[in-house]
Amino acid sequence: MDILKLKIRDIQNLIKRKELSYMELIKEVFKRIEENKDLNAFISLFEEKAIKKAKECDKEFSEMKEVPNLLFGIPIAVKDNIAYAQERLTCASKILKDFVSPYSATAVERLEEKRAIIVGKTNLDEFAMGSSNEFSYFGPCLNPINREYVPGGSSGGSASAVGANIVPVALGSDTGGSVRQPAAFCGVCGLKPTYGRVSRFGLVAFASSLDVIGVFSKYVEDCALVLQTISGYDERDSTSANYPVPNYLPLKSNLEELKVGISKDFFFEEMDTSLIKIYEDFFKLLAKNGVRLYEVSLPTMKYGIYAYHLIATCEASSNLARYDGIRYGLNMEAKDIDEFYKKIRSEGFGKEVKRRIVLGTYGLSKGYYEEYYGIGVKARKIISQDFQRAFERVDIILAPPSPTLPFKLGEKLKDPIKMYLSDILTVPISLAGLPALSIPLKYKIDNFPISIQIIGKPFCEKEILDFAYGIEQL
Repeated sequence: MDILKLKIRDIQNLIKRKELSYMELIKEVFKRIEENKDLNAFISLFEEKAIKKAKECDKEFSEMKEVPNLLFGIPIAVKDNIAYAQERLTCASKILKDFVSPYSATAVERLEEKRAIIVGKTNLDEFAMGSSNEFSYFGPCLNPINREYVPGGSSGGSASAVGANIVPVALGSDTGGSVRQPAAFCGVCGLKPTYGRVSRFGLVAFASSLDVIGVFSKYVEDCALVLQTISGYDERDSTSANYPVPNYLPLKSNLEELKVGISKDFFFEEMDTSLIKIYEDFFKLLAKNGVRLYEVSLPTMKYGIYAYHLIATCEASSNLARYDGIRYGLNMEAKDIDEFYKKIRSEGFGKEVKRRIVLGTYGLSKGYYEEYYGIGVKARKIISQDFQRAFERVDIILAPPSPTLPFKLGEKLKDPIKMYLSDILTVPISLAGLPALSIPLKYKIDNFPISIQIIGKPFCEKEILDFAYGIEQL
C-alpha cells in the first residue's frame, strides 16, 4: 500500500489502528524526496525539525489515544515565497538566496497550530513570475508525469511534489493562474480562493492586488481541509476579508442543485481539437447526470491577458523596488552607491524578473501611467462586471484551466509572448478576484490528465468544492 497516495483521513485511520506512526510517515516523505531528487521540486528541506515534530506527535497520540484533528502530524510542503520562521525564504532568486525569514506567514502559523509538519520549501519561477518553473535560480522543476515536460508555474514545485506522491498536500500562490495551471499540468487539484479569503501576511508580494495563497492536493476533501484551516480574517493583512468562513467539510455532491455556466469565450479556434472534443464529452456526461448547463457570455475575457500584464508588471515594479541589498538579501562590493544598486539589481534578478520590472516601470512612468496602468485597471473593472452579469444567471462556470497540454522544457523560453499566453484562461478569474479550482478528469492525452476549472462567485468556495467532489465521484 502506498500511504502517500491515500487521503489524509485514511492516513489518520492507519495511525489510529497503529498500522502506521507519524515518524514512519515523515521518514517515507524524505525517502520519496531523495528518490525523486531529479524533479528538483524542493529548494529547502527541514528533515531534522520534521522528525522531531513527528516524534512529539507520536508521543502525544500514545498518551491521548486519539488524533486531535485531521492535519495533526501530516506532512505539508510550502512554496518558497511563503515565510516559515527561521528558515530560508528565497523566492527562487539569487537576490534572496541566503535570506532567513524572522517570522511565519499566517497560513503557515494556522497549519502549525493544527500540528501539521512543514517538510520543505518548494521550487518556483523567480518571485512567482512565470508559467513553467524554468525561471528559478535553483534550476527548473520537472513534471512528475513526464520529466521532459514542465510542471507549469509559478508553483511548479508544489504541484510536482503532490503529483509525485511525495506529500499529500502543499501550499502555493496564485497571481494569474500559478496554482491552477500547474495543478492541471501535474494532474492534481489546485484551488485559488477568493481574494481576501486567505491572509497574504508572510506571502512575498508580486502583484499585491492579485496575489492569493492556494492549495494543492490529490483529493478534493484534502483541499477543503487545508482551506478550512488557513482561511479567515487576519488583522495583519489589510486586504484580508472579515467574512464568515463556512464549514467546508463534510463534502456533499451538488451536481444537480447548481446552475452551471459554459462560455464559448473560453474556447479558442487555436485550441487543440482533441482537447475541445474531451470537454464536449465531459459536458455531455454532466448533462446525463442531471447537471443543468447554460450558455453564458464573457465577451471581454479575451482582454484579460493584456490587462493582467499591465497591472501585474506595474505592481511588481513597485514591490520589487525594496530589494536593494542594503537592509537584507544579496550584498556586493562597489565603489559608490550608484554602482552598488546597479550590481545588486542586475546580478541579483533573473532575466524574466528584470523584463517585468522594466515593463512595469515604463507603465508607471510619468505620461504613461493613465495610458498603461490606468487602462489595465479600467479593463479589469469591465471584466469583473462581465463575470457579475454571468453569475446572475448561473451559480458556477466551467472552463479549461489551460489552452494547451504541458509543453516541453525549453519550448517557450525564447518566446515570452507564447509563455504569457499559457495563462490566458486563468488570469481573467484573478482579475475579478474570484475563487476557482482546477480538478483532473478521467480523460487523458499522452498520459497527461485533462483538467476542468470550476469558477465560483466571491467567497463561494463551498459550492466549488462540493461540485468538484461530485465530479470526483463520477
